[in-house]
Amino acid sequence: MKNARDNQLSDRRAASADAKSALLNAYRAAQATAAPARAARQAERALIAAAREERRLERERAKTEEQARIEAEAAELQAAAHAAALAETEAREGAEKARVARVIEDEAERKAARDLRYANRKARQA
Repeated sequence: MKNARDNQLSDRRAASADAKSALLNAYRAAQATAAPARAARQAERALIAAAREERRLERERAKTEEQARIEAEAAELQAAAHAAALAETEAREGAEKARVARVIEDEAERKAARDLRYANRKARQA
């Protein structure tokens, strides 16, 4: 019947319509059969996507914790450097004050020695 010579237009149209409906029925049957597997694949994909999102959130949380830790260490280092600079400044000021006190003390000793010499000279003259 495939290559019948006396096919009329209506016969060809009917055969075409039958073939199309057979294809449509086969497609619907294949869809119905594949529906559970497709649902399972979609559920599996949803689980994979959720796990991927959870891992991304975990990486992001770890990254923010690391950034916070780095910032805290930087703040500690900055505070330590500031404290060291402050201690150095205080030590330098203390050393300068001690030097000034020694200079004043030495000047007072020289003045006392000069006054003693002056007093001895006056005592010898008198």
